[in-house]
Amino acid sequence: MSNLVGKPFPEGISFTYVAPSPETSEVTACGMPIKFDASKEFKDKKVVLVSVPGAFTPTCQANHLSGYIQKFDELKKGGADLIIFIAYNDPFVMSAWGKANGIVDDKILFMSDDNTAFSSSIGWTIPGTPRTDRYALVVDKGTVTYAEKEPVKGVDVSGVDAILAKL
Repeated sequence: MSNLVGKPFPEGISFTYVAPSPETSEVTACGMPIKFDASKEFKDKKVVLVSVPGAFTPTCQANHLSGYIQKFDELKKGGADLIIFIAYNDPFVMSAWGKANGIVDDKILFMSDDNTAFSSSIGWTIPGTPRTDRYALVVDKGTVTYAEKEPVKGVDVSGVDAILAKL
């Protein structure tokens, strides 16, 4: 387990996203990116934060996101207030990824870890690339209760079943 567990979610962390709205529900509708103050928003919620190397990539699409979509109701029953996917991609690509998967509301939020600022701060980027690594965190009222990075390719510790077991 990571050294993040048991500690407060770091201060000053924000992500960028295109907020879901009826006007931006089409996959080609861009919308205006806004900042999401994760440090503030996570203080009073149970949050599942999932990081993937990239939107639309094979494992991320077929094996990672799909499980969270299929088991969304179980995550909510487990107490998750927010489910957020982040990647190094810009907020427009992340928004399109959500919409391409039928998520046109705030069921699951798709955000950009701008310049991999957060992932870099915890040392969880893919070495030699500008990309976020594959990992998951559970933050419960501002405290990290679970944080695991995939040791190899796959979705064993960051997949939906691993997270459900930790809620």
